[in-house]
Amino acid sequence: MVGSSWAFILAVLIILVWGITGPLFHYSDTWQLVINTGTTIITFLMVFLIQNTQNRDAKAIHLKLDELLRGVEGARTHLVDLEALSDEELDRLQEQFKRIRHAEGEDVRSTGELITEEGS
Repeated sequence: MVGSSWAFILAVLIILVWGITGPLFHYSDTWQLVINTGTTIITFLMVFLIQNTQNRDAKAIHLKLDELLRGVEGARTHLVDLEALSDEELDRLQEQFKRIRHAEGEDVRSTGELITEEGS
């Protein structure tokens, strides 16, 4: 809901009301503290909301990819649930894929070389 256009309009309205009430409160420290405190609290809560949304999205993507791995004949189904591996295990798997790619004669250019060529 907070990502909707209505939430944005509500936020703009709150800022407008706050701005309009400035002369009424003589632009006092309390008047400024109200908006500063409100925006700080909202920002703090939004960090957790955004993180939760990203976690849910990542989990859904992992499940979709796992299903694709299970459905492709010849795919290494032990690659399902890679997110549970340690960083060291993931690094070893990444090196294994690099060796496979080079052994199959695919493009052996480094990422830097590819970026340079695409930019030319």
